[in-house]
Amino acid sequence: MNPAEIVKKIKKQFPENILWFVCFGDECSITVEKEKIKEILAYLKNTPGLDFNYLIDITAVDYLGFREPRFDVVYHLMSIKHGHRIRIKAQVPEQGCCIDSVTDLWATANWFERECFDMFGIQFTGHPDLRRILMPEDWNGFPLRKDYPIRSDLGDKEWEVYKELKEAAKAWKENAEQS
Repeated sequence: MNPAEIVKKIKKQFPENILWFVCFGDECSITVEKEKIKEILAYLKNTPGLDFNYLIDITAVDYLGFREPRFDVVYHLMSIKHGHRIRIKAQVPEQGCCIDSVTDLWATANWFERECFDMFGIQFTGHPDLRRILMPEDWNGFPLRKDYPIRSDLGDKEWEVYKELKEAAKAWKENAEQS
């Protein structure tokens, strides 16, 4: 099945929920209504002939100052059986910044969704353990948002973190040279 046939099949099943799509080469990007994201992803995973059984990644994009809704949540899927790839996007507004979790479809979504929450502040409704994964639990803000301040307010603590990282890098380099 080629990319155009995949899009045609999805549009037939969800005619009112596809906002737009584009195909380039052997891969398509489809933007869908966020309220239907879980249903559409389940369809892609469970439909014979599509079989998008591998969730490669979930990420987000911040379009601050360019458009509303502010965010896209982006799902990269692959069918191991057929070799298809597809990108599904859902637009998420800044107010009520949430989308359904897909951890019950793919276990790997757990950490991907936690990373999107940690970096962008996007809530995943129904996630079993939505908490920070990269930043400390008491961290203020979301570092990959376009309005996140570039300068830190850590003061002297920032220098301590830098010194720790520099020492760790030096130890790693020395260990690598001895190996």
